[in-house]
Amino acid sequence: METKQDQPIAQLNGWTLRRDIFNDNGLVVLSEGTILNESHVKRLQMLGITLTALDVYNASAKGEEAGSSPNSIQKINAHELVDDAIAQVRTIFDQIRQSSKLPLSDIRKEILPCVQDLSEEHDLYHVLSSLQSKDDYTYRHNIGVGVLSTLIGKWMNLPSNEIAQLTVAATLHDVGKMKIPNEILMKPEKLTAEEYALMKKHTIFGYEMLKSTVGTNHREALVALQHHEREDGTGYPFGLRSHKIDLFSRIVAVADVFHAMSSTRSYRMASPFYEILKEMHEQRFGAFDPKVIGIFLGKMMGSLVGNTVELTDDRVGIIVMINAHDPIHPLVQIDDAFLDLSKQSSVHIRRVLAN
Repeated sequence: METKQDQPIAQLNGWTLRRDIFNDNGLVVLSEGTILNESHVKRLQMLGITLTALDVYNASAKGEEAGSSPNSIQKINAHELVDDAIAQVRTIFDQIRQSSKLPLSDIRKEILPCVQDLSEEHDLYHVLSSLQSKDDYTYRHNIGVGVLSTLIGKWMNLPSNEIAQLTVAATLHDVGKMKIPNEILMKPEKLTAEEYALMKKHTIFGYEMLKSTVGTNHREALVALQHHEREDGTGYPFGLRSHKIDLFSRIVAVADVFHAMSSTRSYRMASPFYEILKEMHEQRFGAFDPKVIGIFLGKMMGSLVGNTVELTDDRVGIIVMINAHDPIHPLVQIDDAFLDLSKQSSVHIRRVLAN
């Protein structure tokens, strides 16, 4: 018997995908969180894919008449939420700098709810743009890494209790920097060897601070200590290799690098979105956990489906599908033709264009 949730949705424009949509070959056509427009709908029709209330929800409507889940999250004002969280982080971290003590109850009450709300926002670009650094990178970075790590934990289907711990650990991963002098932390030029050696000690400072705080656990402290360790042993402070690095630390390492590279700071501009993903893809069997980086890249590239891109041969096209086994090289539609970049070694994406 066909239920209400099994029935096709007639008007899909403006609806949001609950899950990734695949074609018959297992390629991602549209990713979870995509807000459907006319172009998306035409592509689904061309592929013979019919969506039901199990696949989508309408954030602008309410109740079962809209096909939305009772737990659907309404679109939030991410910029306002992030700015509020930054103000809270600034106040609390300044307290830490003065007292060297971690006010965990204030952090749980004032900061973590914002991080969790942002990780529920389905418009990934909306969230990422709100996390771009302005003139407060030191504080914004903690929120950015907290949100991205929480998303990765969800994408990896971690248990809810572990995701909660991961959110705390990721948001506080750089708390040890509050023991680094401001003139080093904010220095616009390259650090001297002595300054860099002191900067690297923020991992140990953070570990000691979290370990001595009532209400935190060992895994949360380990993230502060290990988030600069790398799979191939090239990280710091101890040069640990993959099997000795906690999973939370491996997740936060990916989120940390992505947010740092996508943020404008006093000494360098943010890197283009696709260039960051490409560089991280190239390091997937060296610096990063292959499983973590694979899931992250797949979801991030999936968010680009439907976006216009400029190729290295100057042609312009639209990303229409993501190859699950090679997400960084998607299928691109150029006029009425299709170009599979996974089979074209001489052509790559140069940049993502604004739609």
